[in-house]
Amino acid sequence: MSTHTAEHRASFDDRVRFLTELARRLHLVGVSASRLEGAVRSVATSIGVRAEIWSTPTGLLLSLSDGARANATQETRVLRLELGDIQLGALAKLDAIAEQVVAGTMSLDEAWAAMHALDRPFDTRQQLMTVGAFGLAAAAVAGLLRTAWIDVSVAAVIGLLIGWLAILSGTRPHLAAAFEAVAALVATALATAFAHFVAPLSLQTVIVAALIVLMPGLSLTTAVSELASNQLVTGTTRFAGAMTVLLKLTFGSVAAAQLMLAIGWTPMPGTPEALPPWVELIAMVAAAASFAVLFRASRRDIPLVMGAAILGYVLTRLGSGWLGPVATGTFAGSVFFSSLVMTALSNVYGRWKRRPGQLVRVPGIMLLVPGSVGFRALSFVMERDYTLGFDTLVAVLSAILALVAGLLFGSLLVPPRRYL
Repeated sequence: MSTHTAEHRASFDDRVRFLTELARRLHLVGVSASRLEGAVRSVATSIGVRAEIWSTPTGLLLSLSDGARANATQETRVLRLELGDIQLGALAKLDAIAEQVVAGTMSLDEAWAAMHALDRPFDTRQQLMTVGAFGLAAAAVAGLLRTAWIDVSVAAVIGLLIGWLAILSGTRPHLAAAFEAVAALVATALATAFAHFVAPLSLQTVIVAALIVLMPGLSLTTAVSELASNQLVTGTTRFAGAMTVLLKLTFGSVAAAQLMLAIGWTPMPGTPEALPPWVELIAMVAAAASFAVLFRASRRDIPLVMGAAILGYVLTRLGSGWLGPVATGTFAGSVFFSSLVMTALSNVYGRWKRRPGQLVRVPGIMLLVPGSVGFRALSFVMERDYTLGFDTLVAVLSAILALVAGLLFGSLLVPPRRYL
């Protein structure tokens, strides 16, 4: 082999290694299939590589060939991966690395080193912040539901406990497999015990608020969005995974309720109080802060993430006033309006700042996703209240369709920058 051919081959190997690592890391930071495939394909074209990519929730298949050679042999990479968690800080850094490689201001070796520099241990400080975010999110959701002060307090405490269980499950595979069911069982049992021995509670509201972080509303939305984008295998797989999480949460909650009933612990029903309007404002800010922590946003992006979450909620409230009657009580019109505006704004931000629009889009729709409503629907079904369960499932479907339609039309109104 000549020296020129060897150098060309080594350069192509470096590009393949870079693209494979970029795709792997984008998967692990929670990028959906269609956006991941589009982003990696765009970067590959920019550095002279023809790429065919297939992304699933648990793996990647990449077929890469040298774009400078018409009949170049394809090299295939198969990666078995875990489900990705949204990490906005790491996503922004990965996007910046790819941008510099495409611009030619960073070599592939430097990009490889920069990507591996992102591997940092999940230290004690981050674990404590995550546990606190679980409790803060639970209290915030209870506040947004305008329930009683005692409900907000109990939801926060149970949320902290669920956050601690989430940290434990990270190093215990057997607990991780049953984590959602265990969390729902613990939340329901503790809330029922408190309502039986201490004070009345709005039991269902407290349980939903305590488990809100585990509700797979965003996964359901992503799955339907992927199906709408003709990502049929990935969308179906993700949808099945989200429904499995919902079933585990529902089973744990119903099992705990039946157990409490068997031992004679009957909860005293609570009545929602007329909490002052400023409680909703504080709860909205608290929910936004918890998203910034749970999505691991970088310090510079915390105001952006919080602002997007608050704006998404405000748009929904405004939309419910304008479009509520059209939505026949499900507020699907307001969800569509808010989703469309937030998607368009996220794409404007991405094009203006040349950064991932996901920094705005994901927190902006988090308070719109219907995970908690799906949990209520399955709870009704498992309690044999089929009529109410079916009506609630229809409401879930309406909300998901409205949310996905807003995402699609928002991207049609303002096309995203390089898919992210």
